[in-house]
Amino acid sequence: MWLFLAFVLVPIIEIGLFIQVGGLIGLWPTLAIVLMTAIIGTYMVKTEGRGVLRDLQNAINNMQDPSEHLASGAMILFAGALLLTPGFFTDITGILFLIPGVRSMIFQQIKHKMQEQRARGQSGGGFRSETIVVDYEVVDDDAPKSGPSGPDNQGPSGWTRH
Repeated sequence: MWLFLAFVLVPIIEIGLFIQVGGLIGLWPTLAIVLMTAIIGTYMVKTEGRGVLRDLQNAINNMQDPSEHLASGAMILFAGALLLTPGFFTDITGILFLIPGVRSMIFQQIKHKMQEQRARGQSGGGFRSETIVVDYEVVDDDAPKSGPSGPDNQGPSGWTRH
């Protein structure tokens, strides 16, 4: 549902902003702003991406948790996609994802929610995985039997009786 709302609301917001800004400053300045944000955004994504990659490599080399750096890299990738998408709303959102403090805040929120869900799952409030042990014994019906009905006196098996 969230994805559907995003695909419906974002274009409506962008069209409204294009109309407002275009009416205020004109067509060509509006297009120039959109083009400049794409160019500047590409440079910022490249710069921030290199920094996060360096931090990720340092974290791995020092045996530290790389999850925040991985999440930050994913947010920078998303920011790049938003900045290359024409529009003011997507540009502002993309620029926000390029700010390290904003990325850190988003990561902390996600981490907090995951810890809550994990705690809920351990206390029995959510999905629980239980181990079930089954005790069984294998019986081989085709094994030769000793005694009067031994191997020489085998009739049809119980499976073929009619």
